[in-house]
Amino acid sequence: MPEPHTPTDVTPLRRDGPARCLIVDDEAPAREELRFLLNGLEDRVTVLGEATNAAEALGLLGSIPYDLVLLDIHLPGGSGLDVARQIRAQDPGPAVIFTTAYADHAVDAFELQATDYLMKPIDRDRLITAIDRALADRRGADADVEDRPAEERTPGVVTSARIPVQQGDRTVLVNAGDVVYATATRGYSYLKLPTDRYLVSWSLTDLEERLGPSFFRAHRSHLVNLAHVAEMVGDYKGSVVLVMDDPERSRVEVSRRQVGPLRRALGMT
Repeated sequence: MPEPHTPTDVTPLRRDGPARCLIVDDEAPAREELRFLLNGLEDRVTVLGEATNAAEALGLLGSIPYDLVLLDIHLPGGSGLDVARQIRAQDPGPAVIFTTAYADHAVDAFELQATDYLMKPIDRDRLITAIDRALADRRGADADVEDRPAEERTPGVVTSARIPVQQGDRTVLVNAGDVVYATATRGYSYLKLPTDRYLVSWSLTDLEERLGPSFFRAHRSHLVNLAHVAEMVGDYKGSVVLVMDDPERSRVEVSRRQVGPLRRALGMT
């Protein structure tokens, strides 16, 4: 699969006009439907290109610095997830909203930091909400909670909170103490348990407040349960990774600015 490149002479994110959008879908009716749904949003989004397969999508992404990609999962010559991985390697890359008929790739999509995962037939209100979120995220509208004083994140006893997680037509109540860590995925988060993981609609900031003081914000994208930390591994560059006690021995990155507060939280200083 060809490597995309980002032109260096154009600002990647337009702040003085509508966002540049690429539609990627192998079915012409689906592309037409998305254009129809975007009708009336010209002040926010302008469609500059369409692609019918992964190679076309990457070629167009290499020619123009798009702000937004509406991306199908199943494509000829590759997967929409493959395209999203290439997009994530760009810095910055365009925001991605998946538009698909398949529900079984949602967790993978959010791990690639997709803004949303919309099921066909696409609901226009949901699409507009996702677009607004994508553009707000790209413009840095969300505050970085790492700027809060460390004492506001100091852990204490394990919380007894329970997190309701929707699973089809049933609701699973997850005990906070069972959560090994949580990871942010563009407005959504997923909870990692010892043997399961669940996608939830809360932001990481919402989860931090709900889960309680035993959880530590190790990174802007990671919230860890200190009760499940097995090891803290560092290197000569000062980088630190937490090894968790789940069966996979999951590894969670710690931002440099949080290494000191983490050591204090674990009673190491």
